[in-house]
Amino acid sequence: MRCIRLPRWCLKMVLLAQSAPEPSRSTAWFRQFLKDELMPYPERAALVSRMVIAATIVMLITMTFRMPYGAYASLYALTISRESPQTTGTAVKSIVAGFILGGAYVLISAWLFLGDPLLRLLWVIGSLFTSFYVMSTMTNYAASARFGYLIIITVPLWDRQIPTELRVEGTLWAVWAITIASVVAGLGALVFGAMRPGDELVRSIAEELASVEELLTCYAAGGPVDDKAEKRVTRLAMLGTSRLRSNLRRSTNSGQYREQMGAVVVLVGRLVDIAANLTQLGIQFASDDRQRMRALAASIAGIHADLLSGKVPGQIEDNSEHEPPGGVPLLREMEKTVPLIPMVFSCSGSIGVYVPSPPADERRATLFVADALSNPDHFKFALRGCIAASLCYIIYNSVDWPGISTAITTCLLTALSTVGSSHQKQALRFAGAIAGGVVAGMGAQVFILPHLDSITGFTILFVVVTGIAAWFATSSPRLSYFGVQFAVGFYLIHLQEFTIQTSLAVARDRVAGILLGLFMMWLVFDQLWGSSAAVEMRRTFISNLRSLGQFVREPLPGRDKTWRSDSLRETINTNLDRVRSMADGVLFELGPSWQGDLSLRSRILRWQPQLRALFVTRIALLKYRLQLPGFELPEPARVAQKEFDDRLAIMLDGMADRMEGKPHEETDHFEDAFERLEQTVRTCCSEGPKELLTAEMQTFLALSRSIENVTISLDQEI
Repeated sequence: MRCIRLPRWCLKMVLLAQSAPEPSRSTAWFRQFLKDELMPYPERAALVSRMVIAATIVMLITMTFRMPYGAYASLYALTISRESPQTTGTAVKSIVAGFILGGAYVLISAWLFLGDPLLRLLWVIGSLFTSFYVMSTMTNYAASARFGYLIIITVPLWDRQIPTELRVEGTLWAVWAITIASVVAGLGALVFGAMRPGDELVRSIAEELASVEELLTCYAAGGPVDDKAEKRVTRLAMLGTSRLRSNLRRSTNSGQYREQMGAVVVLVGRLVDIAANLTQLGIQFASDDRQRMRALAASIAGIHADLLSGKVPGQIEDNSEHEPPGGVPLLREMEKTVPLIPMVFSCSGSIGVYVPSPPADERRATLFVADALSNPDHFKFALRGCIAASLCYIIYNSVDWPGISTAITTCLLTALSTVGSSHQKQALRFAGAIAGGVVAGMGAQVFILPHLDSITGFTILFVVVTGIAAWFATSSPRLSYFGVQFAVGFYLIHLQEFTIQTSLAVARDRVAGILLGLFMMWLVFDQLWGSSAAVEMRRTFISNLRSLGQFVREPLPGRDKTWRSDSLRETINTNLDRVRSMADGVLFELGPSWQGDLSLRSRILRWQPQLRALFVTRIALLKYRLQLPGFELPEPARVAQKEFDDRLAIMLDGMADRMEGKPHEETDHFEDAFERLEQTVRTCCSEGPKELLTAEMQTFLALSRSIENVTISLDQEI
């Protein structure tokens, strides 16, 4: 029945599809959109409070002690406080390295190239490229953001016709102002973290699992669904997982932790989306379906309890294929998704205490990501950002309009959240700049500031504006960019001097600079060198299938056993996040192909969790392929594993070929390869030291069997 198949789309897509075709309802839809986005959710008030308090304290310090760069310091405190307490606390530890390196780079290189205008121009362009490249490739996001932030905000200073001593002094003030902002944000994170101890990521995941469990329990009881439970699931589906994924990507936890929890976040997010779509069915469930829901709710409750208690969730058998045909299609998808969550942790090899940052089997700590030189996306991102910022720099110097130098700063602030950007995000940035710079910034100059005569009155105004910006900034990706840009527009007008800004010309110049920077980012990222989110999502997903096929074959003869694998591992993990980010943008790229793009998005989002689970499980099997100490295989088992891996790689390449419309090799022998692997392992067990060898091989076979099941399921769907 079509009425059952339709809700397989993501809830956000359904809501947009229902409302978009009727212009007469656009006002009502927009009001409902704002209501959904601005609705409180758990921890939102605490997060907004942390952001407002940090920005306000920094503002008071810079105003009281008349410190330059107060606007940038407050902005930095606001944006960094939006991260999780763990991320913010770790960021403070990176202050010394990031700022000493950035300050030393600016002072030394600017002094070398200051005398010649052409050399200075080349230095600026090179510095801009370096800033964006470092932001994309450094493993420590906090240090890379500080390095680039310091370079960007001090570039206009070195163009001013003032003594060199004042330029050096201004650079040091920039270092000091942003350092204070980081310390304040870090202390705030420690205070709020002490009030709510524990891992925020695990707590958020557990909350989403609890919401799905509650909804399924209501359905299983056969009575009316609790309105609060339904709204809770719907709100979490609307919020999405972008903030969790962003915090996880920027955290300094081990690579294994980020990969595992990244897969869990996607799987749980998929589960919430399906549950939210389940509420749209509006049908009565049969007794068999209610029994399945009861069992599914019990499995989710077990995962929820294990995560909160710090244990690895126990394995769950996937019985979805044994269910009779018919029933609720969405329920079967949930039954296939839930067992993948504990499977992600199977690479630990045992069920025990869950350690967030496992030291075992971890790559060497490095300054840059493993694929910094091999992944062309890093270079493209840096080149795009450099072109946009350089064009802004050349324009405002060519027309001799230094007041719009905020353009290059805007490029950096936009790029901090522009990976996977869409036209919708650029529209939000322009709207935020107008609302924050013109409406709030200039409006306060005309109507409010003339009636204020003390820092107390300005502080109240600042808290109100910052609170509004922070509340918008903590919305879902559909609206959060508006809040950040709202704060940028207001701060750059009112926090650059140590007095109330009375000149509308100054405000006009700064708003014009913001708009110029946004225009250049839109031109370079979306028009001159960009593609639609749907095309990029599909391309990246296909690329990940091929990269995973290469990863399965590693190590190849004659190559380094670790560097190549680490590089592919980093690329795959990054691209998995990019696919999800692109999928968010597809929802807002309206056009003739929108319905087809939504259908493609629905399918790829259904395949993504399986691909993530396959990737994480494959990482565990890599230990056996590399013959690491404690994971050695007998020679016959090694040969059988290589055959199994080769067939798996062919399967992945075949999936990619089918998505590209190319002819592909038949893959009927994959199951035979696993049977031969299992038979070989059992033969080795019977001939070797039985007890020890059996324990090792049972783990190896369990991981291989999981890969076989997920791969066959994914291949059939694609």
